[in-house]
Amino acid sequence: MNSPIRTASRSDLANALTDARNYTLALFDCLAEAGLDVPARVPVLSIVNPPLWELGHIAWFAEWYILREAESSQPGTARGHSLLTKGDDWFDSNLVPHKGRWTQGLPPGGALKTYCREVLDRVLDKLGRSAENAAALYPYRLALAHEDMHGEALAYTLQTLGVATPPPPAWRAIQSWAQGSIRFPGGTFALGSEQQDFVFDNEQWAHPVRLDSYEMDSTLVTNAQYADFVDDSGYENPHYWTQAGRSWLMSQDQSAPRYWRRDNKNWRCARFGHDSVLLSNEPVRHVNLYEAQAYCMWAGRRLPTEAEWESAALSRHPALRWGDLWEWTCSRFLPYPGFEPGPYREYSAPWFDSHQVLRGASFATPSRMRSPKFRNYYLPERNDIFAGFRTCSMN
Repeated sequence: MNSPIRTASRSDLANALTDARNYTLALFDCLAEAGLDVPARVPVLSIVNPPLWELGHIAWFAEWYILREAESSQPGTARGHSLLTKGDDWFDSNLVPHKGRWTQGLPPGGALKTYCREVLDRVLDKLGRSAENAAALYPYRLALAHEDMHGEALAYTLQTLGVATPPPPAWRAIQSWAQGSIRFPGGTFALGSEQQDFVFDNEQWAHPVRLDSYEMDSTLVTNAQYADFVDDSGYENPHYWTQAGRSWLMSQDQSAPRYWRRDNKNWRCARFGHDSVLLSNEPVRHVNLYEAQAYCMWAGRRLPTEAEWESAALSRHPALRWGDLWEWTCSRFLPYPGFEPGPYREYSAPWFDSHQVLRGASFATPSRMRSPKFRNYYLPERNDIFAGFRTCSMN
C-alpha cells in the first residue's frame, strides 16, 4: 500500500491491514524458529517484550478499538468481551506490567496466530460495511498504525536478540548518498499538523514557530565519520560528553557503538545474527542521544531541533535525504500548545519530558507511516533502535 495511513481509503486500509498482519506473523515465525515463541526462553529486558505477548497484544488492540468499539484505552470502555476468555487480562498494556508479560501462562503460538487471523477476518468484514469518512475509519487507521509500530519493534527484537534471519535486502545495508550541507533561510512556519482525516495526538496542533537561518547536513553521519570520532579517543574524552552521557557511558563500559567490534584495523558489526564488515559510507546506526551529542561536540556541530528538521523536510530540497534511519534531534518530547490525548490515551502523554524526539523514518518503517510531521520518541539511552543522526552548524 502506497497510500499514507492518514488519508487511506477503505479499500487501501483493507489491503494495508492484511499486509501488516502478514508481516507481523512472518516476524513472529522468525522468532519462533529461534525458540523465542516461549516467554521463558526470552531474556527479561526492558527494551523488548516476549514475542508471544507482542503477537497477542497487536491483535487484541485491533479487537479493542474496532470490533469492541472502545472509545478510549480506559479499561472497561469497550463493548462486550474479547474473543479470548482472558484477553483483557493478558494483553491490555494498562493492566499488565512489563515484567509480568513473561509469567502470564499465555496460550501457545498456534492458538494466538489463530486469534490473529480471526480478528483480522472480522475487522475486514466490518471495514467492508463501514462508511467512507474520517470518523468511521479512525479506529482502523489507529489499529494499523499501532501494528506497523509494533512491527518495527519486532524488527528491533530480532536485532537485539541476534536472531539469524534472511531479512529483506534493505535490512542488510543502506545505500550511501553524497555528503553535503544545505543552508535553510529560516522564517516562520507551522510546526505540527492541521486537522485532517487522521493525526497522532502529539502532532496537535499546528502552531507558528520562528526559525533563524541554519545550515544542516544533507545526509546522515556515516560510519567512516563516526569511526574518526571513535579513533580520536571520542569515548575516552569526557569533554565531549554531557553529564548524563558520561553517567551512561560509565555504566556501559563502552568504547564504540553497539554491535561494533575491532578486526585488526577494520571494524565489523553484528546485523540480525550475522557478522559483517562495517560499510564506511553507510549511515551510523544504533547510537543513542548521548553518542550523537558527543560526536557533535567533537565535530564542532550540533543536532537539529525538531522544528528545524521538520521545516527542512517540508522544503523538499532535492539534496535532502531522509528515511533511512530515525534521527535524533536536540528537542525533548513535549506537548504542543493545546494538546489533548487521543483515544489511545497512553500513546504520548506518559512520555512527555522524559523522552527525546526523533524524526524521519527507518528502513524498517512502512512507507504508509512516513511523514515529515511524525514525531517518534525514545529514552535518550536507547541504542537498540534503528537510529542515527545528522548535524547542524553552530551558527
